[in-house]
Amino acid sequence: MSRVKRGVNHTKKRKKLLKLTKGYRLGRKNLVRRAKEAIKHAGVHAYVGRKDKKGDFRKIWTIKINAALRGLNEKYSYSKFIGNLKKNNIEIDRKVLADLAENNPEVFKNIVEKTMK
Repeated sequence: MSRVKRGVNHTKKRKKLLKLTKGYRLGRKNLVRRAKEAIKHAGVHAYVGRKDKKGDFRKIWTIKINAALRGLNEKYSYSKFIGNLKKNNIEIDRKVLADLAENNPEVFKNIVEKTMK
């Protein structure tokens, strides 16, 4: 049986790993053991960040809706508006409401007037 040398595969594996850590600081970019750890942590943070981004969008939608409401009526707040939407069985999600408030203010105004009754 012939002997198999694995140097090529080992080098390829390390090069691939170090390519992923390009731009990292200190030994995390060129020391294999530290690079491995850095990639593992970066992956965790990236996963959490993708989840956080969804919450950030929801906050932005809330701010846009509230700003549009205050522009129409000083005393009408976001919480009262959402409560009235639920009472009147109007099922429009916040993403759509924020888009309407920003791009179609007249349609948004109609929705607000329906909820104020």
